[in-house]
Amino acid sequence: MQHPDAVLFDLDGTIIDSEVPFADSINHTLAAFGQPEREPSELRQYLGPPTHEAFSELLGPDEKLIQAAVETYRAHYAQHSGATTTVYDGMPELLRYLHAHMPLAVATSKIRVAAVALLEGLGLADLFVTISGPAQDAVNESKATTIARALEGLGQLQIASPVMIGDRLYDVVGAREHKIPTIGVLWGAGSEQELRAARADWIVAKPDEIPPILGV
Repeated sequence: MQHPDAVLFDLDGTIIDSEVPFADSINHTLAAFGQPEREPSELRQYLGPPTHEAFSELLGPDEKLIQAAVETYRAHYAQHSGATTTVYDGMPELLRYLHAHMPLAVATSKIRVAAVALLEGLGLADLFVTISGPAQDAVNESKATTIARALEGLGQLQIASPVMIGDRLYDVVGAREHKIPTIGVLWGAGSEQELRAARADWIVAKPDEIPPILGV
């Protein structure tokens, strides 16, 4: 790997632990549409890809129903997630350290307005040059598209060798479409088996293992 000159971060499962608000909002939505609630452990697999994809599996193929569920979920999440979202141990320190060495960006499947609000509430938003996420009306945006927008946000800095850090296969596969090397993290929703199968270039168990890989 060339010496990296920027780092792109996934958000859920990488910077923030959003399992509690995610499961609460999914179950609120299922109940609102007359469906049984699910155990948080069962819902964990849906944390990472677009929410549209989760409701496609949970509610079936009715596109109008899925879109209504996504809107219900987003409204509940926006109202309640701030109180129950936490930052993983070691991540604020890692972000501040890396921020002193290179530009940082976020590329998340969470809609951008929600991602910005959470990062501002956590006091981390100013560490990123750009925060990329789908628009409010986006439907099932691919991670590669979200990453492309993050790269555009970094474009004025003439970035040549970025690295993507995330916890799910979607991060690895999306980054590979842009020929970006990846670091998979084990504290989120993805397993080591998932990350290895997706061919992450490195896999780490703790945030402090990342700077040596980046050479900083």
